Amino acid sequence: MRAATVLLAAAVVAAGCGPSGTSAGAESSTLVAYGGQSGDYQINFNPFAPTTIGGGGTIFQTLFFYNVLDDAEPTPRLGTEFTWNADGTQLSITLRDGVTWSDGEKFTAADVVFTLDMISKHKGMNNSGYAGRAEAVDDTHVTIAFDRPSFVDGPSVLGRTYIVPEHKWKDITDPAVAAVKDPVGTGPYLLEEFKPQAYTLKANPAYWGGEPAVKKVRYLALSGNQAGAAALDAGEIDWQTGPVPGLQDVGNTYPGYQATITHANQIVLATCSSTALGCQGPQTDPAVRQAIHHAVDRTQTNALAFENTGGDVSPSFLLPGRDGALISDELRNKTAPMRPDPAKSQQILESAGYAKGSDGIYAKDGVSLSLTLSVVAGWTDYITAADTMSQQLRQAGIKITVQQVSGNEFVDARDRGAFQVIIDSLYQGPAPDPFYLYNYFYSTAQTAAVGAKPGPNFSRFSDPQVDQALDALKLLNPADTAARQPHLDTIQTRIERTMPYIPVLTQGTISVYHNAKFTGWPTERDLYASPAVWSHPDSAEVLMRLRPAGK
Repeated sequence: MRAATVLLAAAVVAAGCGPSGTSAGAESSTLVAYGGQSGDYQINFNPFAPTTIGGGGTIFQTLFFYNVLDDAEPTPRLGTEFTWNADGTQLSITLRDGVTWSDGEKFTAADVVFTLDMISKHKGMNNSGYAGRAEAVDDTHVTIAFDRPSFVDGPSVLGRTYIVPEHKWKDITDPAVAAVKDPVGTGPYLLEEFKPQAYTLKANPAYWGGEPAVKKVRYLALSGNQAGAAALDAGEIDWQTGPVPGLQDVGNTYPGYQATITHANQIVLATCSSTALGCQGPQTDPAVRQAIHHAVDRTQTNALAFENTGGDVSPSFLLPGRDGALISDELRNKTAPMRPDPAKSQQILESAGYAKGSDGIYAKDGVSLSLTLSVVAGWTDYITAADTMSQQLRQAGIKITVQQVSGNEFVDARDRGAFQVIIDSLYQGPAPDPFYLYNYFYSTAQTAAVGAKPGPNFSRFSDPQVDQALDALKLLNPADTAARQPHLDTIQTRIERTMPYIPVLTQGTISVYHNAKFTGWPTERDLYASPAVWSHPDSAEVLMRLRPAGK
């Protein structure tokens, strides 16, 4: 490992894309980050495209920043204040005056209206189901009218919509997937250099909030988590999100570094679930998904793949710590069982007509219960988890073949529905409210037939009862918890029974940072933003808080 570390460090420097040989020396204000990019970058700073490599929050900004780890008031960014009318059908926004795009053009309300109209016209960009009509009152005021109460649209519009310049984007034919190679934004950073092995952002001297103290940020592409851990061990990385050995004693394992672990995203075995939308394979049978759910040994998987950093996960996909009071009493299991129940798995399959063959694998109508589980090459924790669960499921009569693919192949297959099972994670919405995860991953409006690009609902899940409950929630003020709960109950019970996303664990997201070089990182005592390198726009909030040590 030590020899590999030295060779890696030399290769990174020789390639001209890595940090200097002395991380805290000549480049004392350059921060080197690694967020798990496996393989070369392909340039695209389009914040709406599935293949974007970055720029959210750093180059392109939202109107406000919502911290989903802390139920606090949103922080003004391009917007300064907002108000709703009494029935939630009109949102009025005041914009920051005096902001310019990085090419010198003035930022105005017209850019906000253009961005929102663009999202309305392109389904692939409309992850929240936005259906408002935006109008510029003047250069610093926008109103958005809705046909029905739309309080829940507020955080998506205000906190997760990256505003883009009309004068640069108006001629883009398909902005949902277009590659943006020369990004023009309002954010604290500009693109300085791009190479497939790394790209570098530099501080924007004309940023309306003042030039950041971290002058450059270099994002590395490596071969995977092992290479990232080796580079961290060599002191060549200042900020990394992903698994690293020696986590229990970070300060001694990596002198000058500390770590923060957060629990928000949920690891899942995601299935292409709907035959009506073109999915094929045994995983389209809810009984198979239920059997897998009960056959997984989550305790063993947590220990072998995640250094015991994973937490309980609920089949409802509410966060047990944050949303415990909202988890339905009608669920069969409020949290997924940590130990397997082979008898339960067997009973589910045999009741659905499966019979175990001489090879120990279940089959039905002559078709073996054999599935391919895809995982990104280089994601060592997910690979270990996939291999571990494949062995567990083999004992339950379910054959799983683990297939490692590149990150680009993974995203392409996920978006086209060209998969049976993948290991991935479900992310939280723009505010600490479970409605958003449900609307992203379970709404029919957020999916598409196999071969077409969906919204976030890549499992191709569609259920009329869930859609009706989501529609009802959209009409209610989020503060009215009593009125909302019956609809949350409906969603939770339906998704537990159908289980298009099979819950594994609530991921312990590990972020290791060079505290001896930069100060101001998010910690468990002050989680002002998610500390994950790949979390956007949170990572921009982190960069704006950091200061070189001693300054």
